[in-house]
Amino acid sequence: TSSSFTANLSASSSTLAYDREFLRTVPGLLMVTEIVLGLLVWTLIAGTEYFLYPAFGWVMFVAVFYWVLTVFFLIIYMTMTYTRIPQVPWTMVGLCFNGSAFVLYLIAAIVDASSVTKDLDNHNYNSWAASSFFAFVVTSCYAGNTYFSFISWQSRTLQ
Repeated sequence: TSSSFTANLSASSSTLAYDREFLRTVPGLLMVTEIVLGLLVWTLIAGTEYFLYPAFGWVMFVAVFYWVLTVFFLIIYMTMTYTRIPQVPWTMVGLCFNGSAFVLYLIAAIVDASSVTKDLDNHNYNSWAASSFFAFVVTSCYAGNTYFSFISWQSRTLQ
């Protein structure tokens, strides 16, 4: 099924609208999942003494950075703000955003998983292990959104 998200991507409008159908699309559901589970990743780490270990600082940076940007893009897509700025190649922006999120989240998830050890700090082990699991789930969501962004970009390029 296609929502007005793909149909109106290049259309111009003078008022903000609300796209109720976006959250029913696979990219919309993936974006909400990225926000919820990304929040889990960084809150699980933030509740520990992560600042003592530089590896977890990197994971925090990636998780918070992409969480904020994903919330930003969800607001843009839900309010159809992209229709007011047709000069921006939104399909390319989405592809670059999701692709970079996938790559950096994959690196952060690997760093997170490889840094979790009971020898490091037994008190924070469960939080760090859970954050590692959720980081890989969020990575797979960004991979899915990268795929859908690529399909959208490719269809716009071929027109």
